[in-house]
Amino acid sequence: MSEIVREELSYDVVIVGAGPAGLSTAIKLKQLNTKLSVCILEKSSEVGAHILSGNVFETKALDELIPNWKDLDSPIKTDVRSEDFLFYTNNKSIKIPNFLLPKALQNHGNYIISLSNLCKWLGEFAENLGVEIFPGFAASKLIYDESNQVIGVQTGDMGLDKENNPKDNFEPGINIKGKVTVLSEGCRGHLGKEALKKFNLDKNNKSPQQYGIGFKEIWEISPENHSLGKVSHSVGWPLSNDIYGGSFCYHAENNQIYLGYVIGLDYKNPYLSPYDEFQQFKTHPDVKKLLQGGKRISYGARALIEGGLQSLPQMHMPGALLIGCDAGTLNMPKIKGSHTAMKSGIIAAEVIENHISKNEDLSSYEDKFKNSWVHKELHQARNVKPSFQWGLIPAIIFTGIDQKLFGGKLPFTLQHKHADHETLIPAKDAKKITYPKYDGVLTFDKPSSVYLSGTNHTDDQPCHLLLNDKDLSTTYTIEEYDEPAQRYCPAGVYEVEFDEEIQKKVLKINSQNCIHCKTCDIKEPSQNIEWVTPEGGGGPIYSGT
Repeated sequence: MSEIVREELSYDVVIVGAGPAGLSTAIKLKQLNTKLSVCILEKSSEVGAHILSGNVFETKALDELIPNWKDLDSPIKTDVRSEDFLFYTNNKSIKIPNFLLPKALQNHGNYIISLSNLCKWLGEFAENLGVEIFPGFAASKLIYDESNQVIGVQTGDMGLDKENNPKDNFEPGINIKGKVTVLSEGCRGHLGKEALKKFNLDKNNKSPQQYGIGFKEIWEISPENHSLGKVSHSVGWPLSNDIYGGSFCYHAENNQIYLGYVIGLDYKNPYLSPYDEFQQFKTHPDVKKLLQGGKRISYGARALIEGGLQSLPQMHMPGALLIGCDAGTLNMPKIKGSHTAMKSGIIAAEVIENHISKNEDLSSYEDKFKNSWVHKELHQARNVKPSFQWGLIPAIIFTGIDQKLFGGKLPFTLQHKHADHETLIPAKDAKKITYPKYDGVLTFDKPSSVYLSGTNHTDDQPCHLLLNDKDLSTTYTIEEYDEPAQRYCPAGVYEVEFDEEIQKKVLKINSQNCIHCKTCDIKEPSQNIEWVTPEGGGGPIYSGT
C-alpha cells in the first residue's frame, strides 16, 4: 500500500472509550473549564453498545459528578429492596444470614440498572456540555512525538480486506491529537496494554494483574417468580472449591432479571469451560424454578479486571493517563467497578485541567488518587481476591475475619502469585470434563448465544485476533494443553481442525464471532494471541442491557 495521507484533528483532550470512566472525565473537564475542547472515541456503533452489565450501581461518584441526577431523567430507577447470599451444593442452597455479610457485600442504598443505558445517558449529558463523541471510531494506535510522549491516537483504517488491501470503500484512519490523551477502554484495553509495556508502568507491582470472565443473560420471567429490586449472589456449585467464582441475579423492571456468572481466569484445568459452567449453573433446582416459563432475550460475556490495589500500575505517562478498568480500579468483593471507574475519571479531569491551565505535571494523578476515597476503598478490599488461592472455604472464613472484624485493616497485604496465563496444567495431567448436553430451554450452545449478543463484523476485513507465532498453536498449545482456546472462549471463535496437508491439528479462528471479551488475550498460556481493535462499529450490541 502506498503511503497514506491522513486527516488530522486537534483537541485539548482526547479520550479513548465512552464507558463510565471516560464519560466522567469528559463531563468533569467541561464542568471545570467550558473552553476546553474534548472528544471521545468509541469503538462501538453507539455509546453503550459494548457495555455489558446488568449492574448493581453505587451512586457515590455520580453524586459528586452530577449532584442533581435524581431530578433529571436518568435511567436509575430501581432501588435494591432485598438481597440474598447463598452457598450452593448440586441440589440445595444454604442462605447466609445478612448480618454476617461484610459491608462490601451489602447493597442497601444501591440501584439495579442497565449500565449500557447509564452510559448512553451520560453520553447525552456530555454532548450537551459540548463534548464531541465519535461512535464507530476505534482508536488503533497511540501517536508519539520524537521524545516518546503520547500526543494522540490514530483511528483504524476502514474498508480493508482480509489481506489488508484497500477495497473500493477504503477510508484511512484519522490522526486525532491532544494535549492529553486519556485511556479508558475498559478491561484489558488494547492501547492500555501497549502503554503498560512501552512505559513499563507495572515495574513496581508486586502482584501480577488478575482477571475473571463474566457472563450475563437477560431473562423475562414469570411475574410470580419476579421480585422487583431483589439481589442474589451465590458461591459453590458447579465450581470446585479451588476455583474462584460465583453467580449474580438482579431483578430489574418489566419482569426481567440480569442473570450472570463470574469465574476467575486463574483456574488450572485446561478442560474447564467457563461458558459451560455457567450453563450448568442454570440447572440448579433454585435457578431452574426461577427461570421456569421464562425466555432468554440477551447474552454477553466480558473479562473483568480483579487484581485490586496491589496490581494497579502507575497510571500516568508522558502525555497520557490510564484510568478505570483500563488500569484496574474494580472493587472485587463488592463486584462493582462503575463507581470507582467514574471517580478515577473525575480525578483525571481535575489533574488534566490543572496540567493545561497551570502546567501541573500529570504525575500528580498518583497522589490525588491515593488521597481519594477510591484508594481507601480498594485498600480495604485488597486481601479478598488473593485469599482465594487457599480454596473457597478458607477464603470465606478469612474474608469474614478481614472484612467483618477488621474492616479490611489487617496489617499486611496478600499478594497474587501468578498471572492467569501461567496457571494451566498440561492436558496429560488434567481430568477431562464432560458437560451435559444443551437442552435449548435452560442451557444453550454458543452459536445461539452469540446470535443474541447482536455481534456483527464485516466479513471481508483483517482478522483482529493476531497470532504472534502462527505455528505455536500447532507445536505447543494443541499438544501441551489440547488447545484451551476452544473452551475458554465464550463465543466459539476458536476451533481445532485436522489439516490433511501437514497431517496435524491446527487452530481455526472465526473472528466474526468475537464478542470482544478479551479472554484469549489474557488466558492463552503462551501469550500468543493478541486482541487488537477490529473495524470500528463491529462487535456486540448490548444497548439497553
